[in-house]
Amino acid sequence: MANLDEILLAKQERIDDLHRLRPGRTALLVIDMQRGFLEPGAALEVPSGRAIIPNLRRLVETCRLQLVPVIFTEFAYATVVPCLRGDPFGPEHLPARSGDSGGYGRPSGNCLVAPYIQQGPDSVEIVPELAPRPEELVVRGHTYDKFYGTPLDLALRSRDIRYLVITGVVTDVCVNCTLLSAATRDYRVTAVTDGVATLWPELQEACFAIWRRKFARLRTADEVISEIRGEPLPRDRS
Repeated sequence: MANLDEILLAKQERIDDLHRLRPGRTALLVIDMQRGFLEPGAALEVPSGRAIIPNLRRLVETCRLQLVPVIFTEFAYATVVPCLRGDPFGPEHLPARSGDSGGYGRPSGNCLVAPYIQQGPDSVEIVPELAPRPEELVVRGHTYDKFYGTPLDLALRSRDIRYLVITGVVTDVCVNCTLLSAATRDYRVTAVTDGVATLWPELQEACFAIWRRKFARLRTADEVISEIRGEPLPRDRS
């Protein structure tokens, strides 16, 4: 009879096999790599998010060369959609008060859109290093789950996409909610461990542990790039 370690190894091998990226049925999802989260001085600045930009650029460029669809998402807050993501969970997204420069924990207009449009470091725009091409889809959502209330699922299914590579910020919030939502919809998800970031390393590791157990396969950017290119993986990660 197999022991627990053997059972877990067989399970992981089965997960890895079913999640291996398939040509023509794979897409890259770049979640919320926006000025409002990455630019110095933003009310919700995530400095570690800037560190993953080079890995995401390599992934995006590889996908474009291999004709793998690249889809970007943006988190946006609008006063005409006064959901809990603003008050009480994200006061930084609320319009700044007159005479108050804003900042973490205070109304700052972070990622605020019409009827107000925030400019500067709190802008909703994707950082220029990862600027989408005109033909690439940008999904704007008002919640952490980028499937909820958006055309993302339709956009993927209409192209017969079944395999998702997920990257972006913040690991424990929008990335986590979107990854779980994708897994619930039976997409086969690969999370890029050096392509996601958050303010809290312990929460990043907790997400990895949860994802690995029930929701996704974990891979580095280099491993995903090799797989997209059709290169053989190391024997211990096949």
